[in-house]
Amino acid sequence: MSVSIRLRREGTKNRPFYRIVVADKRSPRDGKFLEAVGNYDPRQVGQNSSVDLPRVDHWMRNGAKPSSTVASIIVKARKRAATEPEISVMPAERAVAPAVPTTRAEPATTPAEPVVTPAEPAITEPVTAG
Repeated sequence: MSVSIRLRREGTKNRPFYRIVVADKRSPRDGKFLEAVGNYDPRQVGQNSSVDLPRVDHWMRNGAKPSSTVASIIVKARKRAATEPEISVMPAERAVAPAVPTTRAEPATTPAEPVVTPAEPAITEPVTAG
């Protein structure tokens, strides 16, 4: 099976958004893929792509060939990773948040005070029938 790393178009009409995917070379452009390894948004100014470089390296070691556009995006991501090593170039959906222990909220021990809205003035005098 010949594998390529290429762009998969998503988004709506006149608003392109691409996912960088690893797919069989014979599958259609927007068809099945093996793994999504990044994103590319051509409409965004500045840093408009994110790539999971370790996964791209894994697939390239195993024989996947990137398209010319994806190769250019990978080169830019590598330069960005080299100049800013503390910033991760992994896609946000792949980033795993650290596990935070959750605790059950304790019920309030004091009763809540009644809320008086300005439309309903509080009654201060007793009403007498007469």
